Amino acid sequence: MGLESGRPRFYVGLGLALASSAFIGGSFILKKKGLLRLCRRGRTRAGQGGHAYLREWLWWAGLLCMGVGEAANFAAYAFAPATLVTPLGALSVLVSAVLSSTFLNEQLNVHGKIGCILSILGSTVMVIHAPQEEEVSSLESMTEKLKDPGFIVFAVCVLVSTLLLIFVAGPRYGQSNVLVYVLVCSAIGSLSVSCVKGLGIALKELFSGKPVLKEPLGWVLLVCLVICISIQINYLNKALDIFNTSVVTPIYYVLFTTAVMMCSAILFKEWQHMVLDNIIGTISGFLTIVSGIFLLHAFRDVPFTPNLLPLFLQQGRTDLRASWRSADRHQSCQHQPLLPSEDKGSQSTEEEEEGEGMGGRL
Repeated sequence: MGLESGRPRFYVGLGLALASSAFIGGSFILKKKGLLRLCRRGRTRAGQGGHAYLREWLWWAGLLCMGVGEAANFAAYAFAPATLVTPLGALSVLVSAVLSSTFLNEQLNVHGKIGCILSILGSTVMVIHAPQEEEVSSLESMTEKLKDPGFIVFAVCVLVSTLLLIFVAGPRYGQSNVLVYVLVCSAIGSLSVSCVKGLGIALKELFSGKPVLKEPLGWVLLVCLVICISIQINYLNKALDIFNTSVVTPIYYVLFTTAVMMCSAILFKEWQHMVLDNIIGTISGFLTIVSGIFLLHAFRDVPFTPNLLPLFLQQGRTDLRASWRSADRHQSCQHQPLLPSEDKGSQSTEEEEEGEGMGGRL
């Protein structure tokens, strides 16, 4: 009975997650175009510490689009589990890849199209097998979850690794390795999702008439969310300014989704309410998405030519082409008219006789 009453809420969260992916995928394109315009004007790039993008309306349009997507994502976490909402961010990668090939002249080859199809299939599998019930439904239970030793250890590890990436790895490898800034966004993003989940629960209790505004946990989560989002925006801008959009977006999705699923498993323990086949289906769907994202990213500059086929397929292709040519020649011989050939024969005979006559006269 509880599951049936929760299914409409589940589909509301699913719809919000899909809308969020569309808006976020478009925001990458708008922000990238704004950064490219600033680069053409000779302004200091964001990857070099500049903040001239704050005066570019295209960047603000992208930020507004991302804000709408994040708001939809925020609402989705209040209706559906994080195990479902976060992996559906793969659709933003598809939107970004298609739009970047249209508006940024970034090629989407056959491998990328196959990767898009795999990502859609993996998302579908995850939707089918994702949990449809929530573990945390009140701020009191959220407080108990935050006090769990496992989550405290996880949060400390995230903060320490983020500080090392920012102050140690960033100055050395940030300009040459895409993983540095993307790892910062992903690690902090896992904590921001936890804050979003808690604030979504607080809003639901607020609308139900409970005195949520007097609870300090809600304000703490709001402050933490603002800090986390600010860090994510800053380092995501640096990554987008230095590296290609088709590189940043897939890697960011894979690392961010992995971090969120780890945080969700530790904090909300949604996986404890899943049977074995749903766990296997969820993991298989996620790995399918990762495979699609890998194809979309790793082979983006590799043209698909017949030389890339295995040798036995190339041999079969050669034999097939040879058989087609022989069949065409055989068919042309069968349908060749006889009269032109006789004329050609007689014409050649006459030319030979004329040649002999000329030779005799000389």
